[in-house]
Amino acid sequence: MTISLLPDDPHDQILRQYLKPPNWVNPTPLPRYQLVVIGGGPAGLVCAAGAAGLGAKVAMVERDLLGGDCLNVGCVPSKTFLRAAKAAATVRQTSQFGIHVAEPEIDFAAVMERVRRVRAGLAAHDSAERFRSLGVDVFLGEGKFLSEDTVEANGSKLKFGRCVIATGARPSMPDIPGLRESRWFTNETIFTLTELPKQLLVLGTGPVGCELAQAFARLGSKVMLFSRSGRVLPKEDQDAAQVVKSALLSDGVEFTTEQVSPSAYDAVLVATGRQPNIENLNLEAAGIASDLKAGVRVDDYLRTTNHRIFSAGDVASLGYKFTHAADAMARLVIRNALFPTKARASSLIIPWCTYTEPEIGRVGLSEEEARARNVAVTVFRHDSSQLDRASTDGADNRIKVLVQKGSDRILGATVVGPYAGELTGTLSVAMTNGIGLQMLANTVFPYPTYTEAIKKIGDQYNRSRLTPRAKWLIGKWLRWFR
Repeated sequence: MTISLLPDDPHDQILRQYLKPPNWVNPTPLPRYQLVVIGGGPAGLVCAAGAAGLGAKVAMVERDLLGGDCLNVGCVPSKTFLRAAKAAATVRQTSQFGIHVAEPEIDFAAVMERVRRVRAGLAAHDSAERFRSLGVDVFLGEGKFLSEDTVEANGSKLKFGRCVIATGARPSMPDIPGLRESRWFTNETIFTLTELPKQLLVLGTGPVGCELAQAFARLGSKVMLFSRSGRVLPKEDQDAAQVVKSALLSDGVEFTTEQVSPSAYDAVLVATGRQPNIENLNLEAAGIASDLKAGVRVDDYLRTTNHRIFSAGDVASLGYKFTHAADAMARLVIRNALFPTKARASSLIIPWCTYTEPEIGRVGLSEEEARARNVAVTVFRHDSSQLDRASTDGADNRIKVLVQKGSDRILGATVVGPYAGELTGTLSVAMTNGIGLQMLANTVFPYPTYTEAIKKIGDQYNRSRLTPRAKWLIGKWLRWFR
């Protein structure tokens, strides 16, 4: 990953000073480290801080900016950008509440300045100096394997007992005629913009493509979203994805499945997937198997084919490409690398959320996946027509929960609407701890909130258990009781 910053921007200068200090001097290596971490993104930072906090001797190697994708070019700048776009959309929507204001005036340069300012304000937490203070030897420079137990970091040899590869991933480039000759961006470069593109072509309808397409449209760009399949968020429940597509259309985003010429647009955003950062690691020297698409091959304990070496985050072959998944995997690596107890990655319940408006959150199986795997499920649905808070807010809110047929065990859920991420997190708590719909129905939620929808799903489950025979027995009891 090569992160692009504005050379003369004061916020980006602060960011660089924290995350890749120009005057940084790499430490003298210890004779042997208990853990060497390659990569200073979310997974690597959690591994390094956690292991050092337990008293292990830890070295961390990062070739670019510490903080990785999430802080520098992912979650933090994108959600800051989306918040500005939401503010503009909110102004346009006030008439439904009886409040009439003029069309908002967009200062795009100020929007992007705030993105850089917020990012720089969070950088200290991931800084080289902070991790040195935690007891981590921080090496800035390229890292690669020399042997099964040695990493070279910018000329220094780091011997280790255990190692973790956490080098992340980067955007992949599609083979589209004229793309490389156009003014193209990825998530690694798009936040260097200071002028709003009048016409923007977005390639890819996954989370990055949909989020940024909607945001740019709300800020004034004429946006065309291209996908060969014509589907939006193809990995999500398609009922929910269709709600998001309708919202994008309402915001002015246009869709096409026809091949378009990138040169016809002021800017092109490439959001067609990601590929693991493995090329320069010299994995063969350490006996590590990998794949150019899937990444470093790991087992259920996150071990590579060299059992001294583990992998976590986007570079690992598990398939979950989220910051919170990287964090969870890193915690497993600490346990499995440094202690005899073993924790399985397959035991993790990983939710996720796409931050379009409406948001779409997912955990576990979708209805389509359940059918494809021949898993017998009962589906419960709830929409905003039954939720008072959604009515007061003028919002559309929908939840779909799948339970194992014949029980209340939750196998998956999809949420569309405000705070979908938070609602999905609540359902993740239930799935992780074996809490079924019956117990959720017994839980008291504050009124009026969106979390009430979860209780109402539980109520649906309880009503489904009221069989004709059960009704007859209850009626008989009530007649006697009277």
